[in-house]
Amino acid sequence: MPSATTPTTTTPSTTTTASRRAPAAPVRQGRTPAPGLFLTLLAVCSAVTAANIYLAAPLLSLMARDFGSAPSALAWIASVAQLGYAVGLLFFAPLGDSANRRRLVAGLTLVTALSLAASAAAPGAAALAVAMFVASAATVIPQLLVPLVAERAPAERRARHVAAVIAGLFTGIVAARVLGGLAGQAFGWRWVFAGAALLTLVLGLATAVVLPSQRRREGPLFAGLVALPSVLRRSPELWRACVRQAGMFGAWSALWTSLALLLTGPAYGLSTATAGLFGLFGLTASAVAPLAGGLVDRFGAARVVRSAYLLAAVSVPLFWLGGQVLGALFAAAVLIHAALVASHVANQTLALTATSTPATANTAYVVAGFAGGAAASALAGAAYSHFGWGGVCGVAGLWLVLGWGVTWSRR
Repeated sequence: MPSATTPTTTTPSTTTTASRRAPAAPVRQGRTPAPGLFLTLLAVCSAVTAANIYLAAPLLSLMARDFGSAPSALAWIASVAQLGYAVGLLFFAPLGDSANRRRLVAGLTLVTALSLAASAAAPGAAALAVAMFVASAATVIPQLLVPLVAERAPAERRARHVAAVIAGLFTGIVAARVLGGLAGQAFGWRWVFAGAALLTLVLGLATAVVLPSQRRREGPLFAGLVALPSVLRRSPELWRACVRQAGMFGAWSALWTSLALLLTGPAYGLSTATAGLFGLFGLTASAVAPLAGGLVDRFGAARVVRSAYLLAAVSVPLFWLGGQVLGALFAAAVLIHAALVASHVANQTLALTATSTPATANTAYVVAGFAGGAAASALAGAAYSHFGWGGVCGVAGLWLVLGWGVTWSRR
C-alpha cells in the first residue's frame, strides 16, 4: 500500500498512481521502535491474534466429549469463528483509514481477551459459539497492521514487508492447530482458551503502545464501511482479488477445518494431540510467504495467483486420495498451504494498491476471503456428515472453480 510520498510498485498487477492517494495527516511517531523490531513485533502480534480464530478446530473432539455430542455435530463452531472474523473486519478494519490505530488496537485487544476468557468458561456449545463469535469479530488486529506495514515499506520491497506479517499470521494458524491440540490433550480445551486470552492481552497491548498515533482522514467514523460497494465497483482489480481469494480460502478452509474429523475418525483413529501435529505442515505457509513476496515484487501479482491456483488444483485430488493414503495427505497439505499463502500475498498486495482508501479496500478483500472460508467450511461439515471425506474434497474443488471461473469470465 503506497504512502502519500512513496511511489507505487511498478509490477503489472499492482500498478497505481500516487495521485490516487489522499494526503495523509501528520503522524506522531512517538515510541515507534527500529523498523526491523517494529516489523517483528507486528508479525508476532498477528500470529497470536490470528490463532484465536482457529483454536476450536483441533479441539472439536474434546469439546464434543465435554458437551456430550458427536464431533461432527460441533463442526459448525469453527464456521462461527470465521464468520465472526468476517463481521468484525466489515465494521472495524475500515476504521484504519480514519481512527487512531493505537486506541483501536488497544480496545479490540481488551474485547478479544475478555471474550476468550468467556469461551473458556462456556457451559455449553451455544454459549461457546457466542463468545467465540465476539472474540473473532474483535481479533481483526492483523488487518489493521498490514496496511500500516505496506504504507511504511519502500515501494520496491512492499510485497516482501507485507509477506513478513502474513508469515506471522500463518504461523499463528499453525500454532493454533499444533499447540492447541497438544495443550488441549494435556490440560483440557478450556485452558487453551484461557492461555490464548492472556497472550492476546499482552501482545496486543504491547503493539498498541508502539503504534504511531495517527488520524488519517476526517469524516464520519464508518465512512469506509459505507464506501465499500463503490470502492469495489470502481476497481476491477480489487474485485478480482476479492473473488479469487474467496475461492482459494474457501477451498483451504473446507479441507483444513474438516481434517481433524478425518484424522480422529475411523479412517486413521488418531488422538487429538497427534492429529494436531499434522498442522506442522502449515509451516509451509510461513516459509513460502517471503518467497511469494519477492515473486510478486518481481513478476507481478497476476502470475503468482495463477501459479497458486494450479497448485491448489493439484492438491484437491491428493486430499481425496489422502482419505486412504497418509502420504498423499502429507503432500496435499504442503501444496494447499503453499498455494494459499502465495495467493494471499499476491492478492492482498494488489488490494492494498488498487485504490486511494487502502484500509477500506483491505476490508473488502479480507471480508470476501473469510466469508468464502466460512461458507465453505460450513458446507464441508454438512458434506462430511452425508458423504464423508470425498464430499469435503468436492466442496474444495467447487470453490476453486468458482473463484477462478467467475473472475475469468469478467476479464
